Amino acid sequence: MGFLCRDCFHCGPDEAETPVSCPSCRSFRILSHPELEQLAIAHLDCDAFYAAIEKRDRPELRDKPVIVGGAIRGVVSTACYTARLYGVHSAMPMFKALKACPDAVVIKPDMAKYQAAGWRIRAMMQDLTPLVEPLSIDEAFMDLSGTERMHGCSPALSLAKLVKRIEAELDLSASIGLSYNKFLAKVASDLDKPRGFAVLGRADAVDFLADQPVGLIWGVGKALKKQLAAAGIHHIRDLWGYDEPELVARYGAMGRRLHRFSRGQDNRKVDPNAPTKSISSETTFNHDISQINKLKEILWPLCETVSRRLKKAELAGKTVTLKLKTAEFRQISRSRKLTAPTQMAEELYRAALPLLQAECDGRYFRLIGVGTQDLCAAEWADPPDLLDPDKTRRRQVELAMDAVRDRLGRNAITKGRNINKKQ
Repeated sequence: MGFLCRDCFHCGPDEAETPVSCPSCRSFRILSHPELEQLAIAHLDCDAFYAAIEKRDRPELRDKPVIVGGAIRGVVSTACYTARLYGVHSAMPMFKALKACPDAVVIKPDMAKYQAAGWRIRAMMQDLTPLVEPLSIDEAFMDLSGTERMHGCSPALSLAKLVKRIEAELDLSASIGLSYNKFLAKVASDLDKPRGFAVLGRADAVDFLADQPVGLIWGVGKALKKQLAAAGIHHIRDLWGYDEPELVARYGAMGRRLHRFSRGQDNRKVDPNAPTKSISSETTFNHDISQINKLKEILWPLCETVSRRLKKAELAGKTVTLKLKTAEFRQISRSRKLTAPTQMAEELYRAALPLLQAECDGRYFRLIGVGTQDLCAAEWADPPDLLDPDKTRRRQVELAMDAVRDRLGRNAITKGRNINKKQ
């Protein structure tokens, strides 16, 4: 197969020049690469997922800039491509987004709706291969090695059909990156958005990487980028002058990734059972808050949200982390390791509250969040504690409340601290 049409799936032989349009349907969405039939590792990323769902469900917004995110003090979760033309992007403070695009329609996230669509797309991916490794609600790696006989076509053609199926059944679009490893597949999926399909093969990957900024490497954040720049490393090719032991000596375990990824090497397998690393919830205030009682009232429902997500995922966490952001945008993170993993909102709250009290010294805060790490299976959660004989009773009470909520709705029963009652 020299080329394929992403609209009608017509496949053509190797030719001196790839046709400008499809000989069968005249579409210009032609995909061609010398290694097209040999590559099987893919990264699928839905295009402006939250905003695309809102535009799908509200046709009057189709041609308008749409931002999904918090209120004026919140941040952008997703911006549609129209809004991105104005410079709006994910994680941008909402006030800056609205300054850049004052005509944007701001919509509060509806996570239940987004998760439902995400699960349907994941099921479609799993129809192609069991080797699907989710990264988030709207993106995942896939390994289609050996699926040719099952589907009667190459992985590239199977992926083109998958994207068309998503468009036909959900009226949403996605972009595909296809390569020979996970790192390059993810890089490729960003090259041709939206509705893109980009390919990086063994013969062209290293040449492509050479002039890319070092920040393209997964895990290189602002701090590491600054360290690398101080060493004269700005582009990926600048890493080629260092051997692996030298980079490890300078940058620890990350040095191994820098060495290998810069050369197009990534031995990680697509793992459908890759563990979730953390579960968290946070909120940004409309007005800065300094009073401990008000912050405590906000902390409790966040703990309930994290607890609900842990229980749904059948996980438990052993480390509780409190996140705060001051009025000056300084981020504070404090953690506490528990004696045993927990799923319970009450235990999360009891661990996070002292961390919060220690930081409440009159400063004003604009954001608070709580999360849990060191996750494990739910079966290890909340064992009896001889030093805390009341723990078992607290667990039984919370589970009984969960049962009521399952029958009658989330707001059917609540604790006193959830109705602005001071402890």
